[in-house]
This record gives sequence, structure tokens and C-alpha cells, in this order.
Amino acid sequence: MTKGEAKAAVMRIVAEHRQIQSGSLNFQQFVEGPYFDFYSRKWKASTAENNKQRIRTHLVAAYPDRELRSFKRDELQDLLDSKTGMSFSVVDHLRWDMKQIFDMAMAEGLVERNPALLLFTPREAKRPTRRVLTIRDAQGVFSSLDMRERLIARLALLAGMRPGEIFGLKWGQVSETYAEVRQGVYRGVVDTPKTEQSWRKAAIANGLLLDFIAWRARSVDTSDDAWVFPSERMTPLSKDNCWRRSMLPKLKKAGLAWANFQVMRRTHASLMKELGVDPKVVADQLGHSVDVNQNVYTQTAVDIRRAAVNELETLLVQ
Repeated sequence: MTKGEAKAAVMRIVAEHRQIQSGSLNFQQFVEGPYFDFYSRKWKASTAENNKQRIRTHLVAAYPDRELRSFKRDELQDLLDSKTGMSFSVVDHLRWDMKQIFDMAMAEGLVERNPALLLFTPREAKRPTRRVLTIRDAQGVFSSLDMRERLIARLALLAGMRPGEIFGLKWGQVSETYAEVRQGVYRGVVDTPKTEQSWRKAAIANGLLLDFIAWRARSVDTSDDAWVFPSERMTPLSKDNCWRRSMLPKLKKAGLAWANFQVMRRTHASLMKELGVDPKVVADQLGHSVDVNQNVYTQTAVDIRRAAVNELETLLVQ
């Protein structure tokens, strides 16, 4: 920053400190100042963007000028109750946001208690429908797409990679047996992988290797530092643009518009379970914990559950 910008930053920090000392910060000032300043150091770029937008839209907009000490538990619960038309995930994040904001306010001595401590996510909030692709659906995805988009979909479905990891791949990270995940791309920003467990070597199947070879033969730049999926400007291809312009129209024609990247990754986990693959192996391939793999990503088909209860019935009912 310039000298003038540095002076302005120092003045802002001093002003915030004086307000904190006097306890005069209102909700918006506290959130936009100390709260975002501190947690932005922890959040990744993608997380920071989502968190700030959600908090500003649903919390700061609702309480721009309220004194921090004036909040009551019931009114915060009323706010959550008013959001039940939104997804469960968003409402649950808002509950956590409020708890964390007031936890920090308590740590700064600005409030004596946390009014958000006992808040709960309303049961009326819309629970997500975690769909997975059948084998026929997955085959339909592959057959509907052109070479580049088919390779992208196969990396999500067969290798279980996140979209940011796929679009963040460089040719030097692709070997005959694995794709090394070293970075991810989110809205044009190249950053480290999502979590520590996300740093990994994602195994690639034999057929997927052949797809890589075919795509490499058509690529303009295949040097180690070149992006596997570049844009026209040779920057990482935008996930949103690729999905909206090249993948979604073709999947719509096949009746598979719902088969987004999250569905593909969830399908990877679910089909691997059906194949009897060790949960630890699947978790390592996906780049997260066994608990997340089993409880969030993996879905079991009704046929498998029916076979299980039939087996139990045979055992118990003679």
C-alpha cells in the first residue's frame, strides 16, 4: 500500500480500538470491522466471499445500527424462523455466524453474555435432497458431453475430485497413475486446497488416463506449468462458465440437468461403497475424513437396503 493508504489504515484501526474500548460499536461496525478483519485471516478466499455475502445479506442488513448489548435471544431466534423458506444449510450457517460473532464480542468485553448461544435451526428449514446418479445416469452424462467436458465430468465421477481441484490442475501434476492436488481455483482465484486432507494424489483409472492422453494431444500448451483446462487467455477455465455454457445445455437435453459437480462427487462415494471399497480408501481419494465420507457424501440405494433387510428377515424369521 502507499504511504497515504497506510496512514488511513492506521487511523481506522485506532478508531476501531477506541470504539471497542468505549463499547460504542454497533452490530454493523463490529461485524465489518473487528470480526471480518480477524476471521478473514483464517478463511480461504472462497470461504471469505461466501461468509461475508451471507452475513451482510441476512444479518447486517437486518441489524445495521443496533447496539451489540441490546440483542435478545428470542429476537435472534425469530430471525432464524423467518428464514425457513431457505435451505437448511444457509439457515444453519446463519445460526453459527451469530454465535461466533457474539462469542468474539464477549471476548472483546462488548457484551456480558452471548444471546445466540442457545439458538437452533428451525425444523421447517428445507432439508437438502442428496441425489446420486445411477450407473445408467452416469453413462448418460459421459455420452452427452464433448471431449473436454467429458474428461472434467469423469474426473469428478471417477476420481472424486472437487471442481476447484479439477480446474486447478496443471500438466506437471498429472502422471500415469494419479493427479496430484496442490491447489484449487475459485472464481479465478488460485489458492491452496480446501483442507489439509485435500492435499493428495487422486488415483486415476486406466481409461481416464487415455482420456488425458487424447486431450493432451489437442492442447495448445502441455508444459508442466500449463493448465490442463485453460481459458482462451491461458488462465484457469472458469467452472461457472464451463458448466453454464458447455455442460448444462447438453445435460438438459439428456434430462440430467440436476447432475451437478456435487452430485457427481457424491455419486463417486456412493458407488464406491456399493463396490465394497474400504471407507478409508474412499475418504483418502476424496480428500476428507472417513466420518464426512460416510455421513455426508455416501448414499445407499434402496435395492441394497432391501437386500440387507431381506437378509435380516431370513435370519430372524424362520
